[in-house]
Amino acid sequence: MVIDIKNLKKSFKDINAVDGISFRVKEGELFAFLGVNGAGKSTTINIISGILNKDGGEVNVCGHNLDTDMNAIKAKLGIVFQNSVLDKKLTVYENLKYRANLYGIFGKEFKDRLDEMTELLVLKDLLKRQLNKLSGGQKRRVDIARALLHKPQLLILDEPTTGLDPKTRITVWNVIEKLRKESGLTVFLTTHYMEEATDSDYIVIIDAGKIVAEGSPHELKNKYASDFIKFYNRRQEAEKYFTERGYVIKNERDFTEVEIKGTAEVANILKCNPQLFDDFEVLKGNMDNVFIKVTGKELQAGLL
Repeated sequence: MVIDIKNLKKSFKDINAVDGISFRVKEGELFAFLGVNGAGKSTTINIISGILNKDGGEVNVCGHNLDTDMNAIKAKLGIVFQNSVLDKKLTVYENLKYRANLYGIFGKEFKDRLDEMTELLVLKDLLKRQLNKLSGGQKRRVDIARALLHKPQLLILDEPTTGLDPKTRITVWNVIEKLRKESGLTVFLTTHYMEEATDSDYIVIIDAGKIVAEGSPHELKNKYASDFIKFYNRRQEAEKYFTERGYVIKNERDFTEVEIKGTAEVANILKCNPQLFDDFEVLKGNMDNVFIKVTGKELQAGLL
């Protein structure tokens, strides 16, 4: 296991920020850690990375115990924070050289690694430019290069694509997927974009310091997410039919939406009541539905 956490605890005065959570992250996995602001995600990340001390529990990262071998963990860990940690007054080249030197990467080794990152993240035209003159997407690409310079075994991405345009988001994820396939990189992700979480191998949802749900996206959707039928014609007949049977119904301007348990239920209703289904569509439940169902909250930009 790349991460193995057992009964992790951290409090701030009378607030249990992390309240006895346990989870594991497998090698090469894309692991999504979801929760709204104050759920305990940042506290957990800060403990894993050695920024905060834990109050209790056991944390092992990349085969090393947090209490006895933090230096070994840091050597195998790359982090892309929500806000850039690079020096705004330096050029991109100067920033990357300085960061590489901190990891003992000099001379030809640095040049070779810089060339790799430049090609991977399309940085050639940015190297001589001052960081504070770059766009948000350009800065994010430099941040990722900085986190990857020392070839980490584990990459932590804390909202890596927030505020980025769609093209840059695609670029970022193409790079991450390429590294996962070619080098077996393990990725620990927090995000408020549910389509990114949907592509993960495993998801843990944390709320008020406790894990409230976990599993693969498929498992979570099957367990928590409802499907929906949208009726565009025969709306009154559909509303009457489903209301009498206790279904949750929502009327919008152009359609009536009915919440159901699954597509098998749709097939049964369609078979028994074909007259209702002359203009309709069935929508599968998604990770947004899962998150709202297990937390009672909506995951939005800025609420992680």
